[in-house]
Amino acid sequence: MASGVKVDENVLHLFNDMKVRKANLSEDEKKKRKKVVLFCLSSDEKKIVVEEGREILQGDEGDPYNKLVNMLPPDDCRYALYDATFMTKETKKEDLVFIFWAPDTAPLKSKMIYASSKDAIKKKFTGIKHEWQLNGLDDIKDRRSLAEKLGGSSVVSLEGKPLSE
Repeated sequence: MASGVKVDENVLHLFNDMKVRKANLSEDEKKKRKKVVLFCLSSDEKKIVVEEGREILQGDEGDPYNKLVNMLPPDDCRYALYDATFMTKETKKEDLVFIFWAPDTAPLKSKMIYASSKDAIKKKFTGIKHEWQLNGLDDIKDRRSLAEKLGGSSVVSLEGKPLSE
């Protein structure tokens, strides 16, 4: 069932920026590329918008995977776009992952409107190969769960860290 929620134009611009990888960026420009962005419903619940201040840049210090885990609100839903970098047994890869975060602790109304609005945002994100629905920290605390989505047993590391960490 569709909720009638629209997707803000800024969400689409941001997605297109993350999707297109320009070959000749300077190191400074590469560091400013978005690695993770969270999206939420506007206060009137009519639009999906970029959540202000809830992003991770390529050049940020620390492990982007752990930062993503810590950025997700413990008691409300969100959508996220994650530019995952991983190594398979053969090569290094980067793929965009659409994340639907709906923790069990979120209010029922929030879970219902986010679930019924998910198709609206997914339709705008053309070409996304990976979708990951998370219902709590147990689903995301371990890198292996994302590695499984990205390529199964051929993935050996995520964000430069072995899956065993």
